[in-house]
Amino acid sequence: MMEEIKNQANLVIQELIAAANLKKGDLLVIGCSSSEMIGSRIGKNSSLEAAEAAFSGIYPVLQEHGIALAVQCCEHLNRALIVEEETAERFGYEIVNVKPQPKAGGSFATTAWKAFTHPVAVEHIKAKAGLDIGGTLIGMHLKEVAVPVRLSRSTIGKANILCARTRPKFIGGERAAYVEEYK
Repeated sequence: MMEEIKNQANLVIQELIAAANLKKGDLLVIGCSSSEMIGSRIGKNSSLEAAEAAFSGIYPVLQEHGIALAVQCCEHLNRALIVEEETAERFGYEIVNVKPQPKAGGSFATTAWKAFTHPVAVEHIKAKAGLDIGGTLIGMHLKEVAVPVRLSRSTIGKANILCARTRPKFIGGERAAYVEEYK
């Protein structure tokens, strides 16, 4: 099952990068319930194995594209985010003092903390796109305006996924002209 989770996560992240038109330097947020991936209810059966499998399918692809990753912690850490220290500095995000663990932060955030070179936690970000694995509610961490993205898969493991990209707000009303690439 873990190899399947890794492969599904890899496919999903590649499709999301393309659909959201992510570029080098962009920020992507991921919230992930390892419990949901293995068929349990969110927050009830944290699985480091499942988190590591999904992370191993996702993170190398993001690194290859130069896309920064923010991993959302669970509600026990107020949905703080784990990022590389360089990412926090580049975007001007204030660093807070907390370290995730499987039962307080979640297995996916714990996995990111272990994998990142210089992990830190921040409370607020505005990502260009996001991947929600298992109903973790990442919307608060997206730039305005979030647009749903449909991919060829709707699950990773047994967890439902929802994806979003963002676009600039349309302003100006009916007489305004808009830039086609942002629609």
